[in-house]
Amino acid sequence: MIQANESIEPSRRVWLSVAAYAAMFVFGIVMALLGAVLPVLSEQLDLDLARAGNLFFTLNFAVMLSMLGIGPLMDRAGKRPVLMAGVFIVVVALLLIAGASSYSTLLIAVFLLGIGGAALNGASNMAIADLYTDPRLKSSAMNLLGVFFGIGASFLPLVIGSLLKSVGLTNILLVAVGLSILPGVLFLGVRFPAAGQAQGFRLAEAGQVIRNPLVLLFGFVLFFQSGSEFIISGYTSTYLRRDLGSSISSASYLLAVYWGCFVVGRIIASRLVLKITSTTLVLASALGSALGAGLLAFSPTIEVATFALAIIGLSFASIFPTTLSQAASTFHSYLGTVFGMLFAIALIGGMTMPWAVGQVAESHGLRYGLGLVAGNFIMIFVLQLIILRRR
Repeated sequence: MIQANESIEPSRRVWLSVAAYAAMFVFGIVMALLGAVLPVLSEQLDLDLARAGNLFFTLNFAVMLSMLGIGPLMDRAGKRPVLMAGVFIVVVALLLIAGASSYSTLLIAVFLLGIGGAALNGASNMAIADLYTDPRLKSSAMNLLGVFFGIGASFLPLVIGSLLKSVGLTNILLVAVGLSILPGVLFLGVRFPAAGQAQGFRLAEAGQVIRNPLVLLFGFVLFFQSGSEFIISGYTSTYLRRDLGSSISSASYLLAVYWGCFVVGRIIASRLVLKITSTTLVLASALGSALGAGLLAFSPTIEVATFALAIIGLSFASIFPTTLSQAASTFHSYLGTVFGMLFAIALIGGMTMPWAVGQVAESHGLRYGLGLVAGNFIMIFVLQLIILRRR
């Protein structure tokens, strides 16, 4: 029988879920923002692909630093302070990007965006993981949480494609600021469960947990997944424009197609994981993603690229939340610390891979960089088989 956490009453579970969904929606905006606005900012600030790669490196480096710190903080102090700080920092970062007139200002804004986004991401995932005890329902709920990430991520490219010419990028970013404030209002009215280690954080015990080899295996699955996600979301608009001749608006629409399929993929995954094992879901998703990535890299036309983006979005949507749910079901103590470690490893991939693609693309073209993504998903397939044996 699938069970929820009986210590949390149903009405409070609903409001905790809504608050987590709102935070994840804003995190989706945060993580899609750089890829969506890069074509516009590249023209305004004269950015080449190498400098664009530096921006992705900065964003993910900030997220990594943030996650390493907020994981233990959530175990000790709870999730509300982390979520409230995340909202504030994201709002400041968006305002800086809206007014950025130099590359250095943009770097600072992107760094802050990563710090705030990581807080929203880590705390909302922890909040949902705490609500359920059954691994199947936990996995289903975390995939559903990821749907709101996809909605937030698809929102910005869609709005830019529709309204960029009529209202301008600055006004679009100000709308994003308003939306980012709303989760903070929810957090003030929701009572969160007590911190997991509120009675005392024991560093030695936390160290034993994160030294478990399974933590590293889960982390490397997320390393390859996160790196690939940032490459696809960050460089697709530029690739469509430079290599396939798309306009900025059309490229934004096509990126929104990818994120739309991503949302649908997580909705489907939230139901599938109740019927099949999480391992089967991740293995199938990795193979589908590898196929779509290879097709995207060598697309002869925009139509083929659109089909490839749909395959990628549908396929790899489930990998991140399902892997997190596997870790949450395996490690019950110091879960915030474990999540912090996993997100940090994931963001090392998100930090280094887009940077490397930027350097390769500057000298050899984006097709070669995007072709690396297919290999990443093959690695995920292999790692999931190893995890299956060790679990």
